[in-house]
Amino acid sequence: MNPGSIIIFASGTGSNAQKIIDFFRNDPAVRISLIVSNKAGAGVLGIAEREGIPTLLIEKERFFQGDAYVDVLSAYQPSLIVLAGFLWKLPPALVKAFPQKIINIHPALLPNYGGKGMYGHFVHEAVINAKEPESGITIHYVDELYDHGEYIFQTRVPVAPDDTAETLARKVLKLEHEHFPRVIQSLLLTQPVQ
Repeated sequence: MNPGSIIIFASGTGSNAQKIIDFFRNDPAVRISLIVSNKAGAGVLGIAEREGIPTLLIEKERFFQGDAYVDVLSAYQPSLIVLAGFLWKLPPALVKAFPQKIINIHPALLPNYGGKGMYGHFVHEAVINAKEPESGITIHYVDELYDHGEYIFQTRVPVAPDDTAETLARKVLKLEHEHFPRVIQSLLLTQPVQ
């Protein structure tokens, strides 16, 4: 059996990508086959280099106005495409090419605090400012809208009265690191690998 192929998209430091790589490191049935980024200086590219994983640096015009790199990505026969802190909305051509194979993690309990511009500290500031009693993470399939696809998994964390956006961000990131690789594993087990 060929290993399940995962493509990771990330725009930043890559802490979730590293957790996913570590989780599947000794699993012969899964390989991280490509890391895609839209930022030349993104930390995730350094992780890919250290781990010996091929990378693809995508260009905005080709991604949104061109072929959306569908042929390049298809060559890797991905079982899953995982958005791990990727800040661009995916073009419809890419979503259509990989139906129910693209997942995203969002640092809040959707449908609240999602949508355009709701990422990173903006999400946590909004949760704190609204005096929410809890926050959490949502892992969902990607469709043509921001933070909109079918939910796969949610888990919660209390928001303490003295939490700041920074302390809440740390709590939420801990949930991401703990649960994202396990959810990916469960999805791979429920679908045939390429």
